[in-house]
Amino acid sequence: MKHIILTAVFSLISFALLAQKPNISFEATEFDFGEIQESEGAVTHRFSFTNKGTTPLVLHNVQASCGCTSPSWPRTPIQPNATSQIDVTFNPANRPGSFSKTITVTSNAENAQVTLRISGKVLEKPKSMEDIYPTKFGEMRLTDSYLPLTKVFPGESKIGELRVINPSENNITPEFINVPSHIQIATIPATLAPGQEGIIQVVYDADKKNDWGYVSDQIYVIFDGVRSYSNRLTITATIQEDFSRLSKEEKENAPKLEFDNQSHDWGVINPTDKQSHDFIVKNTGKENLIIRKVKASCGCTAVTPAKTVLATGEETTIHVEFNPAGKQGRQQKTITVITNDPDKSNVLLRISCMIENTTAEQK
Repeated sequence: MKHIILTAVFSLISFALLAQKPNISFEATEFDFGEIQESEGAVTHRFSFTNKGTTPLVLHNVQASCGCTSPSWPRTPIQPNATSQIDVTFNPANRPGSFSKTITVTSNAENAQVTLRISGKVLEKPKSMEDIYPTKFGEMRLTDSYLPLTKVFPGESKIGELRVINPSENNITPEFINVPSHIQIATIPATLAPGQEGIIQVVYDADKKNDWGYVSDQIYVIFDGVRSYSNRLTITATIQEDFSRLSKEEKENAPKLEFDNQSHDWGVINPTDKQSHDFIVKNTGKENLIIRKVKASCGCTAVTPAKTVLATGEETTIHVEFNPAGKQGRQQKTITVITNDPDKSNVLLRISCMIENTTAEQK
């Protein structure tokens, strides 16, 4: 009997405490802006609410799901039966298309967490000439000063293009200098009339480049014979073999690259002590393995393969030397090894160490 009475008392106390809590009640928890113009800037909606509890309501936090949405809320307690509001501002800049964002309201209310939602569709602003052609070379404007040709296979000539426009009141005839033999480059048309659009066309010959992996070239655009170092085009490519053309039999008979290890850590080293390591390479395939290229990620690292052609079952070493001079702390470098193994044509070796701070020790 005593247990029943205690349970009833505790229940009455809990009910009384719950009845004394604040309660946040919104007129609406969702709002659709409909279609809004990106060019007209930020839009705001006000979510009104009432404290329908019996004690003051305190909003602890109002958190938006995205940085493009900014809520503003009262920092002082809202008394029972009083109303207030949360203003939610959405910035549509660079966000064309439909959107749906949530705002989480956390308070001391009985309903301690409430989710608000705004939605709509941003109509993209018309692009200006500067938006379409953001890069400026003299009086000419370009879509970019960087032309990535991505994959280029040996024996292939790949074409890339950059769009250009002449926004000036004069004819423009661009010329190109520092053009390597593996690149043909021209403006089409050769002379751009005022307001005329055109292209800079690049023809890239992988055989003439005679290189492997990621490569980069820089070409300068000049006007009226005047060179400006800021008018520089960067053209990149990744030259690799097209293994997709191999037959099943060719793949089975292909060379196979194996390393004893693909990483090496020298541990803690002195900044005056050069380090070295030999990675062991072996060909476990049925044809000769050709090491096309070995390249370090940093000038502080020198790499030398003892041999570049390995017969079946043959092995060699890739000698790595690291110079820690002028460096501090944790060091991590990579070596890219490019081969004719269809499955491991591009392999990364990693070297690392911690350079001790001798200056601190001397002090």
